[in-house]
Amino acid sequence: MGKVRIRKVKVLAKEILKVAGDRITADFETNKLIVGQVLAGRVSKKMRNKIAGYLVSLVKMKLKKEVEEKEKRAEVES
Repeated sequence: MGKVRIRKVKVLAKEILKVAGDRITADFETNKLIVGQVLAGRVSKKMRNKIAGYLVSLVKMKLKKEVEEKEKRAEVES
């Protein structure tokens, strides 16, 4: 079971992915700085950290899915 996050975290994370999607990484500290720049003055520190953590989990899920797809393609080709 995953961690439940409020809607605001998810909505703001999607907004950040649209604006700065190429800069988002699997590193929490980097994401925290990016979220702080994009949402300057709009959210508290606690909310910024929650959004950065959610972005890390999204990136990790995306990377995991890509690896699985590569493995499936390798199996099909073999």
